[in-house]
Amino acid sequence: MPTNSSCLTQHHWDIFCTVVDNYGDIGVTWRLAKQLVAEYNIPINLWVDDLLSFSHILPKLDINKAQQSFFGVNIFQWNNPLDIEFKSGEVVIEAFACELPSQVKGQIEQLHHHSDTHAPTWLNLEYLSAEDWVDGCHGLPSSQPNGVTKWFYFPGFSAKTGGLICERDLFNQRDEWQADPKHKLALFKQLGLQGINAQDTVISVFSYETEALTALCHLWQASPTPVHALIPKGRSLNSIQSLLPCAIEDLIPGQQFIIGSLTLHILPMTDQNGFDRLLWSCDFNIVRGEDSFLRAQWAAKPFIWHIYPQEDDYHLVKLQAFIQIYCDNLAPEIATTWSEVNLAFNQGNTNAVVMHWQHLLSVNLPLMQHAIKWPINALNDADLASRLVQFVNNS
Repeated sequence: MPTNSSCLTQHHWDIFCTVVDNYGDIGVTWRLAKQLVAEYNIPINLWVDDLLSFSHILPKLDINKAQQSFFGVNIFQWNNPLDIEFKSGEVVIEAFACELPSQVKGQIEQLHHHSDTHAPTWLNLEYLSAEDWVDGCHGLPSSQPNGVTKWFYFPGFSAKTGGLICERDLFNQRDEWQADPKHKLALFKQLGLQGINAQDTVISVFSYETEALTALCHLWQASPTPVHALIPKGRSLNSIQSLLPCAIEDLIPGQQFIIGSLTLHILPMTDQNGFDRLLWSCDFNIVRGEDSFLRAQWAAKPFIWHIYPQEDDYHLVKLQAFIQIYCDNLAPEIATTWSEVNLAFNQGNTNAVVMHWQHLLSVNLPLMQHAIKWPINALNDADLASRLVQFVNNS
């Protein structure tokens, strides 16, 4: 007897993403979607609730279009309730504990109880964390009230976790880029940034608000050599409004402001490939969230991670967990200096961040060497997409 075609799963994966904090969640899911298509030839339907924020990292996206395709990924406007027909694929991923639409959960349940079909694998892709407990929670099943099993997939730094997002050829591309200074100078010119010489210190800034950034800018003003801070319009600028001659909303990408030895450059928004190249081109990167945090590590440059503040300072627990594994093979004086800079920046401790930044300059070379070795160690033989595909095949 022929099977009811409406109950058959399609040969694609569905990923649902609720955009939080503008770029973080969608940044991760967009990278994963592109990689699954490019490297595993898996058709991906990406459902996103906020196309406007998404368009900041995918400038060609039409925010008024309900369905469109880029890099082989089918992008759908996720309205609630869904106003586009949904046909479940082989895998359904809810990114970062977003709530799946009732139509989707209903279809998963229907397929689960239909004897002639293979029900889709339902995954909750969690946030990245370096905490120890992730090892024990990755891959655990959760039985839902409707009898369906949902699996928890935790990215992480150990072999027992779901791994880290990293495209197959990324490190080769980075090494070729960094081998010749003409690449970074061409990028700066393309971004409309003027007056940057190859030997100048260039720092990218993509942080939340903190007085620690204000303190560092004052320190950079008195530097004996030129310092360029590259800052996009957004939350970082709220911390240095006092240094600007106009309101933040009046700033234009490409503008620059010279304050002593420091030149502030206003960056245009860029796509993800452009952001990667920006991180590769700077001497130091200050990043936030999850996607930028990981890309700063892959850039093989020293960085500060400004983690999203949480109640009872729980974000500092997450920061300390990462510091512990990042500094595992570092000499004590270098580990202490880098750790203290990160802690001071996250605590908004202006005096401490200035003092430890000055110490950081004296250990820059070994810190740089560590930053170059770290990506290979952190990848732990297999990236997140590879482990994810294997997990689905085994589930």
